[in-house]
Amino acid sequence: MAPRIAPVSVSWDRIDRWLEVHSPDGLALLAPPATDGELREAARVLGRELPAELAESLRRHDGATRWTTVLPEQSPLPVAEVAERWHMYGGIAAENDGLRPRHGDDEPWWHPRWIPWAEGVAGDAQVIDTRPGPDTGRLGWAGHGGGGDFLDSWPGLGALLHAVAEALHHGGGVRGLHPFLGADGVLLWDEAGSRDAHGSPLVPAPVGLP
Repeated sequence: MAPRIAPVSVSWDRIDRWLEVHSPDGLALLAPPATDGELREAARVLGRELPAELAESLRRHDGATRWTTVLPEQSPLPVAEVAERWHMYGGIAAENDGLRPRHGDDEPWWHPRWIPWAEGVAGDAQVIDTRPGPDTGRLGWAGHGGGGDFLDSWPGLGALLHAVAEALHHGGGVRGLHPFLGADGVLLWDEAGSRDAHGSPLVPAPVGLP
């Protein structure tokens, strides 16, 4: 039986409570909720409603105020940037034959049913795949040199946030990355046993709440 995945809002509540106790500076990097008007404007630009899990997440945090390592590999985008980047990537793809797979790629460089919700450290977009079918809602990477990458993808945003909350409250990692606190007190994720990140010391993050 597949493990039960908590709703997005429940996982954010658990993450936020952990951050409030152990990494308040990390919590401060997460933005206040997006407004209904902002969500409607993004839906207008996209020509469709935002994926339900993304809308639920944005109603909790409208992305981050700046790049953050609160999540393992991705910094969540504000809803306005979700719409802006979707429009930008679509324009680039249309001008550069990026809407169909090229030789050796299983996926195109971009697809209009991909919704960019977060940014990776190298500037590539993590997307939610809203194409109809059994994989709809999965997370993948796009906006880099080759085709979209859904290898070993998360089945959905809710699954990722659930895994983060579980690691913070019960220990363990998220696909090989473990929680640490940096010298500035901000949560970040690295391989088990890491002692520093870019020359700054790391300490393993506390598990659970007092």
